Amino acid sequence: MRHSQLKAFHHVALLGGFSRAAEALFLTQPAISEQVKKLEQDHDLLLFHREKKRVRLTQEGEALFHMTKQYFEIEAQIEDYLSETSAAIEGELRIIADSAHHVTDFLGPFNKKYPNITITLRAGNTEGILEELRAYNAEIGIAGSLTPGKDMSALSLGTSDIVAFAARGVLLASKNSLTVEELAHLPLIFRENGSKTRQKLEEEARKKGITLKPAIVAEGREAVRELVATGAGIGFVSQAEYGHDARLTQIELKDVDISMSESMIYMSQRKDVKIIRAFMDFVQMTRSAPL
Repeated sequence: MRHSQLKAFHHVALLGGFSRAAEALFLTQPAISEQVKKLEQDHDLLLFHREKKRVRLTQEGEALFHMTKQYFEIEAQIEDYLSETSAAIEGELRIIADSAHHVTDFLGPFNKKYPNITITLRAGNTEGILEELRAYNAEIGIAGSLTPGKDMSALSLGTSDIVAFAARGVLLASKNSLTVEELAHLPLIFRENGSKTRQKLEEEARKKGITLKPAIVAEGREAVRELVATGAGIGFVSQAEYGHDARLTQIELKDVDISMSESMIYMSQRKDVKIIRAFMDFVQMTRSAPL
């Protein structure tokens, strides 16, 4: 097994094709194909399904790709360590959040300080966030009310109550609170399975012997918000994420005490990745700075 063979395989898997990998590595497509073929032959493994102009990882290829992500990241860390005197930090910081509200205030100032870092932000639920971090498909996660495990490091972003919300005019003007029993008779809009907000609400209802059945299940907080705004039903969110929307009215959950904590998390073994270290240090310094 040669470094060049692993590098060729990794870039084909990462970029989704032999020609793209060849462009990225400044090599010819036949050279890349030969490196991958030799890797497969030497170890009697099929790493890709070849489908006309497309390639798809086999199960063995998926397992190897997970390892090469770690391998080449460590290689990058070694390069960072050996060039520690370099002031510039560059690369891509991938953030996946159950609610962007908890991280957006940091992104502009961070980008101003580190203009050579490209930031991507996408949505996910708690279970998906942990999976993506462990698969090396993201550097930073923002997730709610969890014990992420020994392989994760976390920074608490605070705790707030879970509240209901509805479109203005859907409930009587005097109805500014609801019990769980009342919720059971209303159209409810839940997030997908894996949402901690949904999980906590359903658990509290079960303790009271009540089953909450959603009328609609939507993926992501924004989808829930837009559905609720049309009058389709009642949604749920933590107080900190409610924000301001003139179309909506907030409703207290009267007979339950449910709170949602949010944490910024990353893989502990990746703590020395320069981009992760820079972002976490920046967040901690920003949060501790006097107003």
